[in-house]
This record gives sequence, structure tokens and C-alpha cells, in this order.
Amino acid sequence: MTAGAAGASGLGRGRAALLAVAAGTSVANIYYAQPLLPTIGRDLGLAARDVGLVATVTQVGFGLGLFLFVPLGDALERRGLMLRLLGGATVALGAAALAPGLPALLAASFAVGLTSVLPQVAVPLAAHLARPEERGRAVGAVMTGILVGILLARTVAGIVGAHLGWRAVFLFAAGAMVLLAALLRALLPPSPPDERLAWGELMRSLALLPAREPALLEAALLGAAGMATFSAFWATLAFRLEAAPHHLGPEGAGLFGLFGVAGALAAGAAGRLADRRSPRDVGGVFLALSALSWLPLLLLDGSLAGLAAGTVLLDLGVQGSHVSNLARVHAMAGPERSRRNTVYMVAYFAGGAVGTALGTLAFDRAGWPGVAAVGAGMPAAGFALWLAARRRFSR
Repeated sequence: MTAGAAGASGLGRGRAALLAVAAGTSVANIYYAQPLLPTIGRDLGLAARDVGLVATVTQVGFGLGLFLFVPLGDALERRGLMLRLLGGATVALGAAALAPGLPALLAASFAVGLTSVLPQVAVPLAAHLARPEERGRAVGAVMTGILVGILLARTVAGIVGAHLGWRAVFLFAAGAMVLLAALLRALLPPSPPDERLAWGELMRSLALLPAREPALLEAALLGAAGMATFSAFWATLAFRLEAAPHHLGPEGAGLFGLFGVAGALAAGAAGRLADRRSPRDVGGVFLALSALSWLPLLLLDGSLAGLAAGTVLLDLGVQGSHVSNLARVHAMAGPERSRRNTVYMVAYFAGGAVGTALGTLAFDRAGWPGVAAVGAGMPAAGFALWLAARRRFSR
């Protein structure tokens, strides 16, 4: 299919699937190290607190990459930007595989996070290539790829690491980046930007966007509320499961991660709903669901089945709201699609950091009921904001 044909027929299922695979494979880079930390520590002779820095600096690098690289999707040819990011990730992953000690591994891990922001370039690109009436579906497809990548990264790393060692995991990931770059180069059309801006101009306009576009600010705050409750739950679930009556170890908490499949399914469904109805309304309903999910999580927490049901509802609510927010953000007119995505995602991850901090503090002070109060309170506050803004817009 030619670029011209692509423009006439929209994104197309084949290219949507390619972007979803690219996003999922890239985001997995951030999570490969997590199940390997004990093995890495034993191999390099490191204490747990030291090897834990590997996961921390990877996340720090990812956060910085959101600021440095994602806005460039509005100023550079997008396919070329993605190929450069994949090249950088290949080098960083190879360096991690060959790291002789902790300093080298930390530097490589930071670079892995810094260059693994391709998913946040792929989402705006999918929205750009899609026809307006299929934009929500396109965003949902790429988000499904991201969620599946996050879900499977730890499983793949654990299996490969157990049989071939932790260094093989990073070499495997580096090879996947090379293959992915070849596929994108062959199958994705060039996507030139709508305007040419210097990086400094991009940053200045990025800073002004939240004040200039109230709808973007609202979507970002709602996304932050959803990610906050999600993070509060996952930061404290292992503590709840190891206590009575469950007495489960880390493996038990890890198995609960499989319920993330519900979120992947919600991403596609929410995208299709956002195409048929108002993405703002769909997002509000899913956000309310994430608040209500804490009822079974609190009232039925003595039952694994009750916790599982609450986990599914929470994941459905959070991911459905997230995709609806993104569909709304990418439906806004103007050439600032990547910059809007940056504003939204920075707020989203900031909400996650706040949720983790408040959730762990609440568990320390008040146990699981305290976590439930914090976890339900944050999306409830977001839903109150949604209702107030809805009344204002209707007037």
C-alpha cells in the first residue's frame, strides 16, 4: 500500500497492528530487569538495595525521555524518529548485557529507559494516520499492544533468564529492536511533521499548552487520578497478600498481574466506544468504575476470588479511562499532537508516583482499609472534577 493509499483509507489494520507490536515490544524494555534483579545481584555480588537502583534509573530515564524526545514527533519525520529511538535502545540494551559491574549497568539501564519512549511516539502517529471516525480504535489498538508488552515482559524475562541467564534477556531484547526497526522501515510510510520547530520552541509551546487548552488539562488530571489509584493498589497488594488469611509470597502477587489482560481488552473496547460516543463521557464512566472497584477490594479482601474480581474491575476502569482520555486528546485540532501526548503522559506518570507514595503511607498507617480509602478517593475526586466540568461545558 502506498502512502497515498494509506491517507485515503486511514491507518488500516496491518499498520495499526505493526504500531501496536512496536509499542509493546519497546515498552517491555523498561520491565525486563525487574524479575531479574535477584539474579543480577548474585552474579555481580550486589546487595538488594544496590541492584534495586537498576529498576529505578530505568524509570528515571524513561521520564526524561518523555520530555526530550516525545515532543519531537511534532517537529521531525516520525518514522525516522522511531528508527533513531530503536537504534539507541539497541545500543543501550547491548551495553546492559555486557555490563561488567553496577556503574556500567546503571548507565546502560538509564539509557534503556531514555530511548524506550517509542510507544509515546507511536500513539500520536496512529492517531495522525487514522481517519477521524477510527481514531479511538487506532489509539486503543496501540494501547492494547503497550499493555500486553508490559504484561508479558516480566514473564519472558523470567523464562529466558532462568534458562539462559540475565544477560541473554538483554541480548534478546536488543535483537528484537533490530528486527522491529527493519519492519518499520519496510512497512510504515514516512510521516513528515505538520510544522518545523526548533527544540526550544517546542519546549516553550509545550509549557503553554495546559493553560491554553482546558480540555487537555482536564484529560491530564483525570488520567493522573486513574493512574494514582492503579499505582496505590499495585504498590500495596503484595503486603496484603502476605498477611492473613492469604499468606502468599511474591509469586502470588505476580500471578495477579495476569489480570492485566482485562485492561488490554478494555483498551480496545474503550477505543471503539470513544469512536461511537463522546470519549469524554466514556472516560468518565470508566473512571467511576475504577472508584467502585474498591468496594469488592475492601469488603471481600479476605477472599482471593473477591480480590481477583476487584482487580479485574480496577484494571478495566483505569485502562478504559486512559484510552478514552487519549482518544479525546488526539482528537483536538492543531499540529501539537505529540506535545499534547507529552503533557498527558507526564501528568499520568506523576499521578502514579503520588498514588504509590500515598498508598504505601496509608498501608503503613491504617492497613488495607487505609489503602482502600486513598485508592477510591483519588478516582472519586477525578469523577467529581469530571462532573463539574461536564456541567460547565453543557451550560
